[in-house]
This record gives sequence, C-alpha cells and structure tokens, in this order.
Amino acid sequence: MDLINKTDPQVMALLLSDAELQRHFFTPINDVFVFKAQDFHFFLDSRKIDNSYTRFANRIGLSTNQKLLRENADVVLDFPFKDCVLSGGQSTEDGTDTAFNLKNGEIEQSTQKRQEIFFNQVLAFDEIDRLLDLKAFANAKRINASGKSVATKLNRNENGEITDNIIIKGNNLIALHTLATQIRDKVKLIYIDPPYNTGNDSFKYNDRFNHSTWLTFMKNRLEIARELLKDDGSIWINLDDNEAHYCKILCDEIFGRENFVSNIVWQHRKSVQSDIAISLSHNHILVYAKKSNEITLNRLEVDDTKYENPDNDPRGKWVATPFDAPNIRPNLTYPITNPNTGETYYPPQGRCWRTTQSEYERLLSENRIVFGKTGNSKPQAKLFLSEAKQKGNSVKTWWDDCGTATEGTKELQKIFETKNTFSTPKPEKLLEKIIHIATQENDIVLDFHLGSGTTAAVAHKMKRQYIGIEQMDYIETITLERMKKVIAGEQGGISKAVNWQGGGELVYCELACLNETAKQQILLANSPENLTALFAEICERYFLKYNVNVQEFAENILPSAEFKALDLNEQKSMILAMLDLNQMYVSYSDMADEENGLNEAEQAFSCSFYGENK
Repeated sequence: MDLINKTDPQVMALLLSDAELQRHFFTPINDVFVFKAQDFHFFLDSRKIDNSYTRFANRIGLSTNQKLLRENADVVLDFPFKDCVLSGGQSTEDGTDTAFNLKNGEIEQSTQKRQEIFFNQVLAFDEIDRLLDLKAFANAKRINASGKSVATKLNRNENGEITDNIIIKGNNLIALHTLATQIRDKVKLIYIDPPYNTGNDSFKYNDRFNHSTWLTFMKNRLEIARELLKDDGSIWINLDDNEAHYCKILCDEIFGRENFVSNIVWQHRKSVQSDIAISLSHNHILVYAKKSNEITLNRLEVDDTKYENPDNDPRGKWVATPFDAPNIRPNLTYPITNPNTGETYYPPQGRCWRTTQSEYERLLSENRIVFGKTGNSKPQAKLFLSEAKQKGNSVKTWWDDCGTATEGTKELQKIFETKNTFSTPKPEKLLEKIIHIATQENDIVLDFHLGSGTTAAVAHKMKRQYIGIEQMDYIETITLERMKKVIAGEQGGISKAVNWQGGGELVYCELACLNETAKQQILLANSPENLTALFAEICERYFLKYNVNVQEFAENILPSAEFKALDLNEQKSMILAMLDLNQMYVSYSDMADEENGLNEAEQAFSCSFYGENK
C-alpha cells in the first residue's frame, strides 16, 4: 500500500506487465496508462467472504456501490462477524497455556493466561439453522441423596412439562435453542453473570472480546433467552461499569425500552483500593420484564425491629411515616393544625398531603396521626406492623445488605474446605434476594452462565426449579460437587436463614460432542508428529468445511517445509480453522448413527428430553 501510494516505478511496471491487472487497474489514454489507485485500494481491502452478506473480511467499513465512504455521499454500514454466534475453546481452564488464533493468515498468540479461541467465521443463514438445530445429550446422570445413577428420562407433570432440576454442560447458545422446545414462555426468572469484557476479571472465558464482538456475543444469547421467559417473568443481568451501559442499550432493543424495570446497584466490595484515586465498589444489575404490564414482583419482608408501641396502641407496634407526598393536587393542599401546639403546617414546597382533608380528619380521630415523638412536630401517619407485613417493603435500587464478592468466595471455600476454588463467586444472599423478589416456590429459574453454581444452590434451597448451563470443565469439579453438598444438607450461605436440611435432586447432562471432540484433540496435541497423525483421523471421523481441499492439504501442505517450520500452535490454528462450526455437537436427528457413539441410555434420555419415546 505504501509503495502504491508513492507510485513506485517498480510496482507500476509489475502491474503493467500483467495483461489482466493492466485491464483492471489502468485506463489507456492515447499512449499513456492512467493508474486507477482507488480501485486498486478497494481490491486490496474488500476480499469478500464466500457465502456471506458481509463485504469485508477483517474490518468495519462504510461503503456503497463498491466505493469507499470518502468517495461517496450515499453510504451503508458494513461490519464484520455480525452473525457470528459460536465461540470455542471454553472447555479447559489451563493457567499457562499458549493461546493462539488464526486471523487473515496471521497468528496471534500469548503465553499468558489461557485464552479461548474465538472463531470469527461468518455463517450464512442456512448454516446457522443447522448450527442451532436440536441436539442430542450424553452422560446423563440423576443426582440425589443416594448418589448418582444413569438417567434415561426426565420427570414431567400432568401437563407434560419437565419438573426436574437440570444442569447442562455445553455451549450456552446452542443449549438455549435446544431448551426452547421445552421451556419457551415458562421461565419466571433469568439471572446471568456473564463475562464482563474487562480483560482482567475472574472468568475462565477469554473475555477480552472487543466491544462490538462482546455485544454480538450477548445479543445472540439474550434474543433466545427472551423467548424462554413467561409473560410475567424478568431477566437480571449482573455487570460492571465496563459494559453495563452499552448492555442497557442492547437490552432496550431486545426487550423493549418500555420493559426496563430498574438498574440495581449492588455494593460488591466494601474494602477500598488505596492504589487508585477512585475505588470501585459496585456492580450493576439490569432488570428487564418480558412484558412490563404483566410482570409480578414480590416486596421484601418487613424488619420488625424498627417498630415500637410507645403509646400502647391496642393495634400493636407501629412506625411513623411521612404524611406528605409528591404530585401536587389542589384538594390535597390544606392547613393542618397541631392540636398540641396550635402550630399550622402546610405541605413542603412541591409536595402535597397524602389524603384529602376529610380523610385526614378520619385518621386523626382514629389515632392514626402523630406529631413527632414529642408531639411538637409536623403530622405523620402510623404504619402498623401487622399492615406492613401484609404489604411488604418496597425494594430499593441500592443494595448494601446482601453480601460481597469476598463473602461469596468465603462461602465457597468453606464448602470445599480449601482456599483455591473459584474466583469472585456471587454471595448466596444476593441470589436469595433476587429469587425472593422475582419468583414463587416451584417457579423456573434459569442461569446460562452458571459458573460455580450459586444460582442453582440458592434456587435449590428456596424450592425453585432451576436450569443451569456451563461449558467450562469446572462444572464437574466445582459446580456439581457443590450441588451434591447442597443436596446433602450443607449449612453454608443462606442454609440457616431458610432452614435448609438437604434433599431434592437434579439431572446432569452434556450436549453430545461431535467436532467439539476434534477441537479438544487438536488442542491437546503435544507435537507436530502427533498433530499430523491426528489430521487423518479428523478427516475421517469429523466434519470439515465444505470448501476444504483435504487431499491438497494432506499431500502438499502437511509435508511441506513451510508447514513444518511453523510453530505447533500455528499448525493447530490452521487445522482448527478447517472444522465446520455447525457440527460441534451431535444433532438430535443424527443421534442413532453409530459413528456418533451414543449408547441406548443416552438416546433414550435425548428422546425423553424432547417428550418422545425411544
């Protein structure tokens, strides 16, 4: 590009020496060839992706009629990877592996904390339909106080609805689409604690997504998640300042701005970071309704320690509440005289009294109006404890009473009796408060970024049905082990507060792997020889992209000096890029194929999941 911009004579001569290039990029005028520099720049930049409606392979660009923005007044926005829906490499959490990613022929790699490989392929609509097709399940286990056993079916009620608690290992986007056949319009609460896109948080994902890719990642999942909510349900999304405000705009689009309920600010940290000027103390919890006119939320329980009965009122303990209110109305503005002092009061500026004058007179006669503790102040109304308990307390948007991230870590350490478990899990009190507000017993709670399993643990103790999804391997070593302890009656977290004594059960299952298995084998290859030998097996057993020339690669590239000179991670990237991302898991319609390796029990469970008989 630099040489072209300088009109380098040698480059011009090379371009003119080729008849095809000369025809495309030069205009003959008499005996002179005029170089069409803009056309040549566009040629280098465009490189359109096959089978896609995305013009550029590796950049955001504004263009129209194959001309760049600076050349036109009429423009349209093209952006990359807008329909990318699948990320890979999330099934291990190695601490020091070299990360690698092949983009446009160049290798990005790091020897720091293991990064997930994010596949940036653009998928045309027919391919995406295949990607999100119903999937089969493997390794299904029923876990209860007696231990675990092979699960071949799910329990259902008289309406045919699944009643089991379920934890699924696998890509959450694919799992959500699979779940949609069974729980569409049935979930009362969705709570998620997704990657924060900070680059330094505790998630075992690679959450160093660039901003637009993170939003695409979230958009694909939130769109299907909305379909699972009941009309009176809600979704609660826990984020920090890095992406919360952008996610708010995204959610306005997906759920509708009119369905925004609140932005709850949770004090997740009480200690102060002295090494910076402004110490972060809060997280955001964005709350959206499926339908704001139908959402049902519960108020909080009343703290009876604030109630007293200084005048021995026969109706019991009470607390004084303000008698003024907002929204000025003429019939609610009148003088009130303190019978003890004779002083006359009017509502504060910009406010009015809570009731009409005649209603005030009635309340005064019924001893429901007081004038401060000494009787020498403005009017207040009595709120009796019995009435308050019946109504409940309103929920404030500032939460400093439901634990911190540090408390969540201590809870998990106590359960596992070790200091090294899972970084920054959410405290159980936080989930208890959310579940109390948003659900009733037996309602379905969904968490598709399950992590250490706090949502499932609290929902289990609070007698809610729950479904959790997690792709990382710690689902087996941390999440499931935690749930086994919950079933056994562990007394950490909220157990004592809700009088948890143990019991219940859950079903664990995995999306049946196909190309996902090949991906893991490639990642685990420890030598070029091992990788080369593995390539033949991958070609035979797994699905590659339709445009991969296997014979060409096997005969001319694998044995070439250029390929052998590549770093092992670069070689892995080339082979990983050949995998068909639409075939990462076994489709339900293909589960009977012997090559997929699903046994009779796994096929029976898969049928049961979709309400069919084997």
